[in-house]
Amino acid sequence: MVKILMVAPYLGSVYGGTYKAFIELVKTVNNFEKVTVDIITTNANGSGKLDVILEEWIHESNYKIKYFSCFHKYDFIISFSLLKWIFQHINEYKLVHTNTVFAPQILFIHWICQFVKIPYLVTPHGMLEPWAMSYKAWKKKLYYLFFEKPALKKARLIQTLASSESKQLNLLGIKHSIVIPNGIHRREFETPIKPDVFYQHFPNTINKTLILFLGRIDPKKGLDLLAPAFAKAHKQFPQTHLIVAGPDSIGFMSKAHNYFANSGCLDAVTFTGMLTGQLKYAALAAASLYVAPSYSEGFSMSVLEGMASGLPCIITTGCNFPEAATAKAAHVVDINTDAIADALIECLSDPPKAKEMGDRARDFIFANYTWERAAKKLIDVYQTIIEGKPLPEDLTQSNEVFSL
Repeated sequence: MVKILMVAPYLGSVYGGTYKAFIELVKTVNNFEKVTVDIITTNANGSGKLDVILEEWIHESNYKIKYFSCFHKYDFIISFSLLKWIFQHINEYKLVHTNTVFAPQILFIHWICQFVKIPYLVTPHGMLEPWAMSYKAWKKKLYYLFFEKPALKKARLIQTLASSESKQLNLLGIKHSIVIPNGIHRREFETPIKPDVFYQHFPNTINKTLILFLGRIDPKKGLDLLAPAFAKAHKQFPQTHLIVAGPDSIGFMSKAHNYFANSGCLDAVTFTGMLTGQLKYAALAAASLYVAPSYSEGFSMSVLEGMASGLPCIITTGCNFPEAATAKAAHVVDINTDAIADALIECLSDPPKAKEMGDRARDFIFANYTWERAAKKLIDVYQTIIEGKPLPEDLTQSNEVFSL
């Protein structure tokens, strides 16, 4: 069995959808029994640490994972014990697959791969998108120019999550990328979930028309745009209520509250914190609309979940999902308050038409965005890299054309 080493600087659930995407992809790849993927990461978890066994393999359903202690502050994470382990064990693997960029921990691993001549594949998770690059811009530009870009150029391949992300990489001078988007498991959405559990936890939402935001409380998620947009829609449709569901990993919650307070609609907003498991699915069942007002995304897991739930979805161009617009499976709008508000009002004004879009969204996701589909493509990429062959044309084709 060919062994692959998957590396991430963090896997705490506080970091949002990236955690779920990472684990689900590894589990699905290992189900095919063509390669074996092991995971190493740190115990970083926002402002705290994960309560996990360190430096021992933990055997999960069909994969194993090893956590290492680290120093971390916000997104800066370094683990010397992990790097030491890499030096000692990297030759046990045929390929290293790293996740995220602008992380010194990952950069060091790329250098180690270069030194021992083991191929590596990189998944940036949207961190090279224009908005992400503009956040703390001068630091990132210098770091990218002198450290990140040379390491990316020496990678065997860059896995992007969206066609627009590959186009952005081309503009940055990185030409060797392949699109393998995130997915969902159909079985999790084929049987309707009742919303009762959500209402039990949040009884103030009963008999309201719920609009769901599902994501981290973070500057890039566009809550500053959503607040006035929702206020405008709520004024016209006073029975609406906004659910803001997500973890606050960087202490941004007070600013988020202020956005809605300043827009005069805080009383019609419920902040639930992070929702997981049946409570999350119950929230999706309770909602009438889903909204993602993001400035920038890699490829949002929550958008896929909203669409797979059959919800009419309003997402911005920053969500990197133009295919949804092409398929008429979502409202894909410009990144501004008026565009978001207009889409909300349009959906609320014509529920039957909105439901038709939600039904199209569900079929569209089921046909094109499953973990099984993503895993098969990734396995083909792994095997091609390990064998030292050029990637076949059918693997490098863009994901811009889909079936319904």
